[in-house]
Amino acid sequence: MSDQNIKNLVILGGGTAGWMTASLMAKVLGKSINITLVESDKIGTVGVGEATIPPIINFNQALGLNEREFLKATKGTIKLGIQFENWLRQGESYMHAFGSIGKNFPFCDFHHFWRRSRASGQDSSLWDYSLNYQAAINNKFAHLAQIKGTNLPGISYAYHFDAGLYAQYLRSYSESKGIKRIEGTVKSVQVRPQDGFVETLILEDGQSIAGDLFVDCTGLAALLIEKTLGVDFEGWSHWLPCDRAMAVPSAGSKPIVPYTRSIAHAAGWQWRIPLQHRTGNGMVYSSKHWSDDEAREVLMGNLDGEALAEPRVIPFRTGRRTRQWDRNVVSIGLSSGFLEPLESTSIHLIQSAATRLIKSFPHQGIKAEEVAEFNRQSQVEIERIRDFIILHYKLNERRDSAFWRECESMSIPETLENKIELFRRTGKVFRDYDDLFTEVAWQQVMIGQGVFPEDHHTIADNLSEEQLSDLMNSLRTLVDGTVKSLPGHEQFLAGLS
Repeated sequence: MSDQNIKNLVILGGGTAGWMTASLMAKVLGKSINITLVESDKIGTVGVGEATIPPIINFNQALGLNEREFLKATKGTIKLGIQFENWLRQGESYMHAFGSIGKNFPFCDFHHFWRRSRASGQDSSLWDYSLNYQAAINNKFAHLAQIKGTNLPGISYAYHFDAGLYAQYLRSYSESKGIKRIEGTVKSVQVRPQDGFVETLILEDGQSIAGDLFVDCTGLAALLIEKTLGVDFEGWSHWLPCDRAMAVPSAGSKPIVPYTRSIAHAAGWQWRIPLQHRTGNGMVYSSKHWSDDEAREVLMGNLDGEALAEPRVIPFRTGRRTRQWDRNVVSIGLSSGFLEPLESTSIHLIQSAATRLIKSFPHQGIKAEEVAEFNRQSQVEIERIRDFIILHYKLNERRDSAFWRECESMSIPETLENKIELFRRTGKVFRDYDDLFTEVAWQQVMIGQGVFPEDHHTIADNLSEEQLSDLMNSLRTLVDGTVKSLPGHEQFLAGLS
């Protein structure tokens, strides 16, 4: 495609996507390439990605960030999972808790033993054996790699934080590593006539920014990947019916819980994300079933503190760019596609794309084979996440609104249908290659949404009734005792200052 050495990388757009990409590039490649980021303070960012999943810890550690300083700077809190309320039926809830559940067995997951114990008459919930879940609902947290005196894993966690403050924090980090930031708005884009490669950004003030490789972090505007290169967008609204979000901050409330809440309503769902200084709130909804006024009324009527601003509406399309990398432009963040924030994957997709770009970074020119493999991996990743999100909508037993009835009756991808039916019949679920979500995550959502396995693995029959009862009781006692010994989440946050 091009034999030109890549020496000048230009990132267009700031926000979370731009500065996460810039900071990782600066850390890993800053000594071998020149990195410039162009952004305009006049252009706002979506800025509602305030909840994360555990891989964010790896990202921060890769940068060498101090967790205490990071949490103080971003007003961050701890996240142990996502509580789903009213998704199966009104009044019922379950949690997608991070980390493991029970004890890890070779060749057979713990929930098979739990299912057998239920069939034998033990009245227990799968989440009785989740350390993360029990810590979350009791508002507890501490860094715990392993349960004391055992070989059982401890607590797995992520963060809630102010996305705007995180971008500012990473901007300071990036500039300290030599990133050149240019303030300005793009007036036009110059491309090479022979192959359409982007050559130069022309700014409103007349500046020309030349580059060998460009990263499009312009969000939903998709200025380079779509408006300049014309890369198509594959829509998924037939599987993911919500197409609008409404966000509003509110005054913080006590206690500051260490989990995200996802509360289903008649035509969508509401997020509630506790930060140190406020609560992030939003409604994700279908414009086919609700007007903006209807969504606003439900959102504003379900805040747990005084609204601190007027809610803002964010229209969106769910789907993906058919090529995340085209010619010499790589789209990262919302320019590459959008999956609603149900499972807090937006920031992770930025992280994984930036990591993938570093692994595939062109040295002596851009090679078609490398671009194709980058795009293949990107497609597999986002489609796996898409299926996991569809799962929540499909598996509902609500009959109180047209929205939920349509979700329950919709056709879904065959790969997802097969995964649900395999779990329903056998209790088995297998993680696909490069699937972000673990088997335990799939198990929790499917069981939480009403799919109880008809069978368990034969390995679970290796224990006698007495041995099985002792196993389940000892694990429950161990989890309960560990949680009781943990300090409170707010105690942990107070220790940051």
